[in-house]
Amino acid sequence: MGSRIIYKHEPANRFVVGTVGVPGERAFFLQISSVFGLTSVAVEKTQVLALAERLNELIAEVRRGQLASLDELGLAKEVDNAPLEFPIDEDFRAGIMAIAWDSARNLIAIEIQGLGDEYIEEIVPEDEIDIEDAPDLVKFTIRIYQARGFIERAKSLVNSGRQPCPFCALPIDQNGHLCPRSNGYRR
Repeated sequence: MGSRIIYKHEPANRFVVGTVGVPGERAFFLQISSVFGLTSVAVEKTQVLALAERLNELIAEVRRGQLASLDELGLAKEVDNAPLEFPIDEDFRAGIMAIAWDSARNLIAIEIQGLGDEYIEEIVPEDEIDIEDAPDLVKFTIRIYQARGFIERAKSLVNSGRQPCPFCALPIDQNGHLCPRSNGYRR
């Protein structure tokens, strides 16, 4: 049996995204906490945006399909603007993410699997023993209002990065950048 670690936070008290560093050099982290502890997962900016979009789509589908109670759907979002908990010790780097609606408990179930040594296309089940050294995994559940708060914070955080160049739309560093639309001159 490998050295796989499975972190479980059911239900999660806190699910946030945050950064460390200055725009252009930021490292993104997801933090999930519950009575079972704290897990910090390093993620890419694009993964944060994709997760926020998929959560938004899931909530819309739950609403359309009337899969949750009106009381649950009507709860106001809870945006957590508090900073990440320090020290930030990366438990693993995110690879594959999966989200699903747990209709039995009216919760959103999220699983994030770490990057492994080998390319794995799907989340390795918790009880799988055929795969040696399966990547670490965090499993947690959140409520709809928590997901809505995460979505708002994630979008705000992603949009607070470097300003885009008005000519080419590439991000501008503090020292400017070589703009392809200006024939290689620095803007």
